[in-house]
Amino acid sequence: MNEQMKKIYLYTRYERFWHWLQMALIAVLLATGLEVHGVFSLIGFERAVDVHDFVGLTWLIAFFFFTFWLFTTGEWKQYIPTTRKMLIVIRYYSYGIFRGEPHPVPKSKKAKHNPLQRLTYLSLAAVMLPIQMITGLLYWSYNSWGAWGLDFLTMGAVAFIHTAMGFGILIFVIIHVYMTTTGHTVFAHIKAMITGWEDVEKSATVEEWEAR
Repeated sequence: MNEQMKKIYLYTRYERFWHWLQMALIAVLLATGLEVHGVFSLIGFERAVDVHDFVGLTWLIAFFFFTFWLFTTGEWKQYIPTTRKMLIVIRYYSYGIFRGEPHPVPKSKKAKHNPLQRLTYLSLAAVMLPIQMITGLLYWSYNSWGAWGLDFLTMGAVAFIHTAMGFGILIFVIIHVYMTTTGHTVFAHIKAMITGWEDVEKSATVEEWEAR
């Protein structure tokens, strides 16, 4: 390891389990969703629908447990949005990173995400995923709309929103995978999400930037 770096235990076993489980579920949902829409044929339309429904319900249950974990452990504080150093972080990812500049907001146990990550992850977890799950449940329970008084809904509108959120999540995944390569080595962030140990610079801490 670089002498200017130090290791800190940043991600718990549950966080790592949730991260990789969610990535696997999202991958299956995206693949089966695209097949349902006729983009390609891999396992057949009916089986793709069945797998998509099962994995979607699994994701919903897992997301419930993740939300419960967030609020019982206090980890929800990691997602509190802040504008402090936001512009500096944006400048770093759009310019400074290509010049080899150090990250302006190092990680710590108390603040695992920089301002840009906080806003992105909060938008994903509090807006996009709930909309995706709600529209997915509506899609799945279409035959019950009349009994539930949801006759004002149309399948076309629900399908459009669900698909739009799906493509939004796909875009997030692509950007997220790219961002995993922006550590001090290409696989540093991926390794951290496997072992739990993150390499951070010795010269600064998140507590310092938060206090400014």
